[in-house]
Amino acid sequence: MQLPIGDVPVREVVVDLGPRSYPVLVGPGARHALSAVVPAGAKKVAVVTQAGVGVAVETGKDQRTFVIGDGEQAKSLTSVEELCRGFAQFGLTRADLVVGVGGGVVTDVAGFAAAIYHRGVAVAHVATTLLGQVDAAIGGKTGVNLPEGKNLVGAFWQPVAVICDTEVLSSLPPREYRSGLGEMAKYAFLGVPGLSGMDLVEAVASCVACKASFVADDERETGALLGAGGAGPGAGSAGHARPGRALLNYGHTLAHALETEGHYDLRHGEAVAVGLVFAARLARRLGRVGDERVAEHDRVVASYDLPSRLPAGVDTARLVEAMGRDKKATGGGLTFVLDGPDGLEVVPGVGHDDVLAALAELGTGPALA
Repeated sequence: MQLPIGDVPVREVVVDLGPRSYPVLVGPGARHALSAVVPAGAKKVAVVTQAGVGVAVETGKDQRTFVIGDGEQAKSLTSVEELCRGFAQFGLTRADLVVGVGGGVVTDVAGFAAAIYHRGVAVAHVATTLLGQVDAAIGGKTGVNLPEGKNLVGAFWQPVAVICDTEVLSSLPPREYRSGLGEMAKYAFLGVPGLSGMDLVEAVASCVACKASFVADDERETGALLGAGGAGPGAGSAGHARPGRALLNYGHTLAHALETEGHYDLRHGEAVAVGLVFAARLARRLGRVGDERVAEHDRVVASYDLPSRLPAGVDTARLVEAMGRDKKATGGGLTFVLDGPDGLEVVPGVGHDDVLAALAELGTGPALA
């Protein structure tokens, strides 16, 4: 559906969650619709952002801006405590609104703070990065990191709206934009063909629609915990877990390990790209796919000018240890989202030797400029 904002048509994609459904507005100038999604009765708005975001929003309410730190270091319980104390000093109530303006770090932290402040206050997101627009801001996952791993503390807290203003993407640094392309590459294997031939608004809206369908089927990612069987889109084949929303983590098991353990110079989407080509090689080693499917992963990642090899000097033993702490892990062995004859599935019980062999096959490559 297209909605007029001034003279600019903006696409609306609905995340269908019954009475908690909400719109995602995609298009140039979409941020100017923020005041229209403020809940009735809200008098104060806490805007959470970072110093370098530089995107101003106006809600028409008494609003105050709260600035968190930069980078993954800001995804901490300390940041959440500081925000909640700031909300209290501002006088924010359960009838009011938190707005996250920024990329995935901001929406994760702002969303988690909103989820626990007064046991839950409404949140809306204005995603200002490509990664945030196609993935991170959608679906209600919020959380922060621990030294032991990424996103280990958090909550499911659906926003009242998400705004993806494609106009603000023109100011992103090249590597930040490319990081978003890493998440976009993932959607090529989740049922969104032809992304490289779409204009920006269509590509973002298509990724949002794909993620919205997974979220509607399995909002709290319980599908991967229910075991094999079942009916409908979330049903897995015999011997594999019922996938549901967990399929959105394709490429992320290795990606999160790289981000947590390696301290390498990799943006999130770049790490996901490496995770995609690794997952294809692991799937081939397990007899799930052939050479052509592996080559297709390589082609898609290369078409977005993304890295496809491990960073130099990688400690593979530490990566395997970190992957064992992944949130999908439910028992013995390691758990991955892997490609196969029936498409992507959650595959538990993958042996360490196979993982190490696939990592060795992947090899290392030069750092990105």
